[in-house]
Amino acid sequence: MNYSIFRKILVRFTKALSFVLIKMALFIKLISRNLINRIFPIKNPILWLVLLSSLLLTGCVEYDAGVTFNNSNNGEIVQHIKLGERLTSFSGDYVYEWLHSIERRARQLEGKTQRISQEEIIVKIPFSNGQELQEKFNDFFNSRTNQKSEALQKGSESELPKIESNLLINQNNFVLLVRNRLIYDLDLRSLSLIASRGNVLSDTGSILDLEFSLKTPWGARNIQRTETAIQPEKKGQQLVWQLKPGELNHIEVVFWLPSPLGIGGLLIILFVSGGIYLRYNFMPDPRVQFAPDPKVAATD
Repeated sequence: MNYSIFRKILVRFTKALSFVLIKMALFIKLISRNLINRIFPIKNPILWLVLLSSLLLTGCVEYDAGVTFNNSNNGEIVQHIKLGERLTSFSGDYVYEWLHSIERRARQLEGKTQRISQEEIIVKIPFSNGQELQEKFNDFFNSRTNQKSEALQKGSESELPKIESNLLINQNNFVLLVRNRLIYDLDLRSLSLIASRGNVLSDTGSILDLEFSLKTPWGARNIQRTETAIQPEKKGQQLVWQLKPGELNHIEVVFWLPSPLGIGGLLIILFVSGGIYLRYNFMPDPRVQFAPDPKVAATD
């Protein structure tokens, strides 16, 4: 009899305790959610993705952007993007949609994409002169323009961090050679996640590996004029800059390129001049060669 009563009391106590624990869990969850929203007022899920990834992962995104010049009238913009497997498994929907948006923008600029794997992609966008390079590069990398167009298509109110990207190239033609001056300013200060009181939440440099490269036939000379200028690493005829997330990056270089139009014009001039020289120095005068025979003319 006593055992039965004790068992009933224990069952009732267990039920009451489980009810209290469930209510406490719901209360703690609600309080923690409100606390997080107050401390970290970040509405964009992409920013939460970056924040959580920075706490759990390292080296999540490798983004290499570069410009390759074959000559003054031919080249391509090359991008190599590789995402960490942990990042894609953590939130694959967002990152895969980001890769799809890159493919769409590349096709709009007459570019081609190559999928190495589901997490790795190579994008190549051709250009025929410096002006076209400037227009295509700024159109592709200007996040504000891309965000507006994609937000209109999806009707989404969320925005990615504002990234200001501006490339400027000046070309001076010297008949056979073209002098190029390339200036690239990239503002990555928005990638430094800031709390409401100005405290840095995460070091994005630990999860983002960003590079910019320039490859030319004869190499390039880096110009250090501002405090935000980055010193490149030289790899043969290629210069590679390690971009710094959370900072303003400035790149300025000068390089020379052969001019196919000027070289072609020079070859035509040399070919015509050589033909004229050979004609009048090593071949008989056509006036003598094709003149009528005087004997035949006298007989007639």
